[in-house]
Amino acid sequence: MEEIFAVFYQLWYFGIFVLMFILNLAPILMPPTWIVLVSFRALDPTLNPLALALIGASAATLGRFVLLKASSYFTKFLSEERKSSLDKIQNFLQSKKLGYFGTSFVFAATPLPDNILFITYGLMRAKNLQIYCGYWLGRFVAYLVMLSVSDVVLTPFLTMFEERYVGVLVVDVASIGMMILFASINWNVLISEKKIRFVKPRFWKL
Repeated sequence: MEEIFAVFYQLWYFGIFVLMFILNLAPILMPPTWIVLVSFRALDPTLNPLALALIGASAATLGRFVLLKASSYFTKFLSEERKSSLDKIQNFLQSKKLGYFGTSFVFAATPLPDNILFITYGLMRAKNLQIYCGYWLGRFVAYLVMLSVSDVVLTPFLTMFEERYVGVLVVDVASIGMMILFASINWNVLISEKKIRFVKPRFWKL
């Protein structure tokens, strides 16, 4: 892992931008990107936290933009039921003045699975500047906060495990759990009836 960071660090801030962009292209099974930024700062404490947050948020937003565009090509494979569900979600977001902005901000600033959010945006073929503004701001705030408290948070997190790879694996498993929970919510019922109900997720059937 250290070797990977060293390769990208040779390009300094540009290398960090490239790595963050690549990580945010992936739909699943990527480590939390704030850990990547914090690890770069641990490698070189002279790196400016504000600059890292700006670079990280910009790279993450660009990566999610590409993920959204790539996901849009799979819309033709959706079932009519799935299309109807996505249309209802899209109409709901469009009916709110800051629907896209607020949703993107919340997913970016919290551990919610924003990769699934952007895949959903892509399947809806959503086109709204709020998506990227909200996401960029949420990521910037989250990254800046984590970089500011990295000395307190990162070391205890890593020392919970004998190997760092075990920690990353645990985080990946937790992320998959969040994705399953997100996919299990009946969004039609939640939007129309304001009630939380769960359905059996069918990942193999779009």
